[in-house]
Amino acid sequence: MHVAARHHRLQQRGRMGPRAGRWLRALLAGTLLAGGGATLAQDVPEYRLKAAFVFNFIAFTEWPADAPSTLQLCVLGADPFGRDIDGLHDRVAAGRKLALQRRSAGEGARGCHVVFLSAALGDALPRVLQGLLGQPVLTIADTPGALRHGVMLNMNLAQDKVSFEAHLQAARAAGLNLSSKLLRLATEVVQ
Repeated sequence: MHVAARHHRLQQRGRMGPRAGRWLRALLAGTLLAGGGATLAQDVPEYRLKAAFVFNFIAFTEWPADAPSTLQLCVLGADPFGRDIDGLHDRVAAGRKLALQRRSAGEGARGCHVVFLSAALGDALPRVLQGLLGQPVLTIADTPGALRHGVMLNMNLAQDKVSFEAHLQAARAAGLNLSSKLLRLATEVVQ
């Protein structure tokens, strides 16, 4: 569900207090700012908006105390973002600088702290995730069914709206803590 629509629905149900509303407005503003200053989310190209979601996922993830000051953000496999993700290089999220890398599937995710797993990985997705087990690596995808393979955050696109689902158990197993503020916006949370 689109973030603004979910915000409206939660406000109507009385489940979102004033602080959460301010946080959501900041998230939306951050998403739009990362998207190049577009005024309406519908006007932002899909992968520019998804790059903004990636930034916010990183910003609302608590990393282990020994995590480095620079997080390696890796796009693994065929890059669907093109230049839309380049703006994240050298930005600061969660108090840490981001360094963007593009890697082929054969190069693997060694040394990455955040991995966007391309849909082009196909049947190799479970193998890649198996190789990351127990490591503090935030895994993100936009592939139907990726959550059941253990991806931590999976984006979906429906009716030109980006939403996401979260796999809390996979994140905790990797020593990462996804913010409750972030989880409230997820359309599904696997415990």
